[in-house]
Amino acid sequence: MSDESRDEPGAPNYKALVLYGVLLFFAFPHEIPFAAAAGASLSSIDLGLGLTWLVPAALVVGLDGLSPRRAAKVAFLASFVAHTAFFYWFMVVTVVYGGMPFMLGVLAPLVPALYVAPFTSLFAWGVARFGSSSLSGILFGAAVWVCTDWARGHLFGGFPWATLGYGLHLDLPLLAYTRWGGVYFLSFIAAGVGLWLGKIWLARSEAEGGAVRALVGAGGVLVAIHAGGLVLNALEERTDPSDTQTVRVAAIQGNIEQGQKWEARRREQILSTYLRLSEAAADSTSEGVDWIVWPETAVPGIIENDSILRARLTELARSREASLVVGGMGVEIDHEARIFSAFFDSAFQFDPDGALNDRYDKTHLVPFGEFVPLRGLLGTVFQSLATGLSSSDVTPGERPRNMMIVPSAGAAERVRVGVPICYELLFPDLVRRFGGEEATALLAITNDAWYGRTGAPHQFLAMTAMRAAENALPTVRAANTGVSALIDDRGRVIRRSGLFEEDFVVGEIQLQIGREPTFYARFGDAFVMICLLATFVWGARAYLQGGADGTRFEAAVRR
Repeated sequence: MSDESRDEPGAPNYKALVLYGVLLFFAFPHEIPFAAAAGASLSSIDLGLGLTWLVPAALVVGLDGLSPRRAAKVAFLASFVAHTAFFYWFMVVTVVYGGMPFMLGVLAPLVPALYVAPFTSLFAWGVARFGSSSLSGILFGAAVWVCTDWARGHLFGGFPWATLGYGLHLDLPLLAYTRWGGVYFLSFIAAGVGLWLGKIWLARSEAEGGAVRALVGAGGVLVAIHAGGLVLNALEERTDPSDTQTVRVAAIQGNIEQGQKWEARRREQILSTYLRLSEAAADSTSEGVDWIVWPETAVPGIIENDSILRARLTELARSREASLVVGGMGVEIDHEARIFSAFFDSAFQFDPDGALNDRYDKTHLVPFGEFVPLRGLLGTVFQSLATGLSSSDVTPGERPRNMMIVPSAGAAERVRVGVPICYELLFPDLVRRFGGEEATALLAITNDAWYGRTGAPHQFLAMTAMRAAENALPTVRAANTGVSALIDDRGRVIRRSGLFEEDFVVGEIQLQIGREPTFYARFGDAFVMICLLATFVWGARAYLQGGADGTRFEAAVRR
């Protein structure tokens, strides 16, 4: 990242910007190509613990010396290129499983990259215009990063994939902060440290020892932040052990190919696979299981309109004395016209006695996957990819809400359990509503077959683990082709399956009955609101005082 990479004074540091793209890519987990086929013991790679901090550092070094307008333009291009590479798996979704022509599918990663790039551009403009190399200026920059991360998770429905904080999903001490500020608190920490490291790099030509002292200071801050996380974990109020309920759970992974799961001639084979794996999971422990969880749209038929199908699910629940939660197609029926008037992506819950107790309908749908936005305008060009689920747009449910599930056969009282479905797990503010309504666990059901053997299933698992940490809720993740997992209330993945394997994950989770929801579950993105207010106040003050001349990204560094 030396100055030799500049073509002229005030030009971008292209080497640093290339490094930004590389670091962004590898700061998140990825599948190692051909590793599973070769029988390697390690099939995925996750370097986020070390690289996440360097992503903001490389970006600000690459933009050093640029005017706000130029910084915004260069950041847009750098982010667009970097995220196009990051979202390569969109081509797998659209071409391999969506049936899109290859030449169009190659362009698919451009769409999410084009959505993300303006937010990176906004960050660059804000810091170039109002930032500085002082500690308060670095905190301002970190707050701006948080605000842009949050905005891209909400604007036009949002797409928060690859939010910076997810790169730290394995940093267990830092996960304690998510119970207060969500994943955005981790984005703040990563961005703040990254901006500090960028400042150190840019200031390395200062008086001897200055950069070293700054680096030692950054290390000290990191140590203090991690120590604080450990203290938070140690001091966290715990429910009395007598109020803890142990539940034996099984997440079933049917490994049904996306191209086959809606074929009528394969329905019996698919159902038999899930029934067989459920029986095997229950038999794998001497005491059986209390809950059996199937993935999103696992049931090959319409439960509410097929008495034979419903009877087979009832028999599984009754014979195993287990609560059964399965993903399937929910419907509304127009009895007068004798047609299905609406289709839903749903989760069905059967009691241990076999009774169908509840249905939860997915509320946040996948654009162009389950519905076409602005269908009147775009419907003639685009068709939703989930054509097996419905020949028309899927209908969203009313709101996120918990199910009431029997914790074990014969239990006197039910417990509240959230069942977020697939895409819903990307959105912290949506999932925290389950926790805010006193959920005792999350049953996360998804179908990741769309992604193939790419980094996306591993990244999605990381996001699910973050939801568990934010809400301090044990989480069972059932994924059609993987990765299925058990996650504890700290966000640690305790057990997991491989990709594209018939499998089940069995274990115990601890329900904290009567435990107060976390601060984040109760109040949501309060920390983000503080960041928004702080950036506005800082920017307004700098503008009124004329404290930012807008000519250099780090003007104060080279005094």
